[in-house]
Amino acid sequence: MKLRNIWAIARKEFYHLIRDFRSLYLAFALPLLLILLFGYALSLDVDNVETVVVDYDNTDLSREFIRHLDASPYFRVGAHLPDTKSVTEYLDHGRAILAVVIPSGWTRDIRADREGQLQVLLDGSDPNIASISRGYVNAFIEQYNNKLLGDFLNRQGMEKIKPPVEGRIRVWFNEDLESRNFIIPGIIAVIIMIAAAMLTSLVIAREFENGTMETIKSLPVSAGEFLMGKAIPYFLIGFTDVLISILMGQVLFGVVMKSSFWLMILASSIYLFVALALGLLISTVTKSQLLANQGAILLTYLPSLLLSNFVFPIVNMPKVLQLLTYIVPATYYIEILSGIYLRNLGLAHLWPSFLVMTVMCVILAALNYALVKREGL
Repeated sequence: MKLRNIWAIARKEFYHLIRDFRSLYLAFALPLLLILLFGYALSLDVDNVETVVVDYDNTDLSREFIRHLDASPYFRVGAHLPDTKSVTEYLDHGRAILAVVIPSGWTRDIRADREGQLQVLLDGSDPNIASISRGYVNAFIEQYNNKLLGDFLNRQGMEKIKPPVEGRIRVWFNEDLESRNFIIPGIIAVIIMIAAAMLTSLVIAREFENGTMETIKSLPVSAGEFLMGKAIPYFLIGFTDVLISILMGQVLFGVVMKSSFWLMILASSIYLFVALALGLLISTVTKSQLLANQGAILLTYLPSLLLSNFVFPIVNMPKVLQLLTYIVPATYYIEILSGIYLRNLGLAHLWPSFLVMTVMCVILAALNYALVKREGL
């Protein structure tokens, strides 16, 4: 394998990238836009749940309950409505997610040591937000019950009863429970697929469409030199995107990796080679830029986004899709990113994912070599 031949092919590809504004946009502008959008717009956290209340009781205790609800970081009482008919309008038009109705006589029942019932209405059109909001409401009501019970025992001159089971919860790895601490590293996997696989899926197909593949066959260039020369420019672009993503995640979002930076570089390099090999394979098989682009979206971008444990947990998927996730390279790369960014793990714990990605890279490279060789190189 001659470095001169590899550099000649790589230089040709560099010239094409410089002259093609759309490729440069796809390589740099779109990944940067994605990390900004995912970092700022996409959040799996639920807070400031839009809440409305109807207070038929209108007593000091009911008003205190509403003040405590509004003071919680998880709820925002946006309106005090006169009746339940107004609640229906708010929920129907999506102006509120949660509604609390305090019936008349609620305070009287509580102070008479009877059960004081509340009506809680919840918009379940988004099941994720609804289930989390329901958990918030249940926890808030339980906390308020404990406060009322403590006040009652104090009036009676008794000590507060300690529950038989006390759970002391401590969160590991993502102590603040911020979804961006997981989203920002995960989006790097999607960015690499865009910058590497989707771009390289066009390079060989373009040679076939332009008729220059026959000229390349006549040159003293081997299949390995041809593939390496085609891959080098996009490896540099993808590697640059990785470094920019790491920097933006730290500067803009405060997401800092806990493990080794060089381990992150090693994982990203292997994953980049896998993405490049996959893109070149699609390009060689399709021989059409249109088909290659569509195939790259279906085989690289969408699986990386949907089937990699990035946005949707694999354990919640049907068994058939769970099996498909084993052949998605992003699944293993995101597992490594989670270990590096959140769990402070080293190679001793992450080596199975490194091994699988390396095997994928070797298999895809061998397939590319065999297909290009069959074309006459």
